[in-house]
Amino acid sequence: MARLEGKVAVITGATSGIGLRTAEVFVAEGAKVVIAGRRVAEGEALAAKLGPSCYFRQTDVTDEAQISALIVEAVDRFGRLDCLFNNAGGPAQTGGIENLEVAPFDAAMATLLRSVMLGMKHAAPHMRRQGSGSIINNGSIAGRLAGYSSSLVYSAAKAAVIHLTRCVAMELGESGIRVNSISPGAIATGIFGKALGLSSAAADGTAAMMREVFKTAQPIQRGGLPDDIASAAVFLASDESSFINGHDLVIDGGITGGRNWTVQQQGYAAMRQAFGVSAD
Repeated sequence: MARLEGKVAVITGATSGIGLRTAEVFVAEGAKVVIAGRRVAEGEALAAKLGPSCYFRQTDVTDEAQISALIVEAVDRFGRLDCLFNNAGGPAQTGGIENLEVAPFDAAMATLLRSVMLGMKHAAPHMRRQGSGSIINNGSIAGRLAGYSSSLVYSAAKAAVIHLTRCVAMELGESGIRVNSISPGAIATGIFGKALGLSSAAADGTAAMMREVFKTAQPIQRGGLPDDIASAAVFLASDESSFINGHDLVIDGGITGGRNWTVQQQGYAAMRQAFGVSAD
């Protein structure tokens, strides 16, 4: 049987990248999915491609009324809500602390953090009535360690997402609802192009190039793929993870594990040479 057979999920930020691929995999695994995003043409095209098990609702995830309506849509259309994947996000302003501007800071926090809070707030009552559910929040390795994003605002927001996940997990776990986060590493999506100012359409076309860029960024010698995150989301949405709660699942090919072996060995060889010590 498919791993998500009979389950109903809401996925935000589903018109590109990780969200799009997760929607495809969820439907393939038997779930009924309501996908959300700002781009109507892309969202409707994906829903048409995935068939009657998928419905698109245009949603601004920073707007509480729209988030509430999104959750209600899923329950009204498919009868229940088993999973919420708070995936929507985007780049944040760059620069040092002295040059940050309040309006872009607030806008980034609304997209990256407030949207997660709103999703959980409005999903929780439906899941409480069922006595079950899985909420998955998209974090980042930038929220675990400094220096893994070009934006300190993005890093701070993702750190807050990871900790908010833990806090809510302690509350909702008592009602049979699991709350976990996924922290991707270098995943080849359009977010990097968007951070550099490219349009959404142009940024989405840079994913293949980013796979090449990220090949040697971590011990696993390939760029991360949306499939890597989608597979983890399937696991956390399924009953296979029924005893996992309050966990941040890092999917980064080992980049945050430490220095790559080859880099460390090259440094060691350079030090021996500088000291005039011959190799063994």
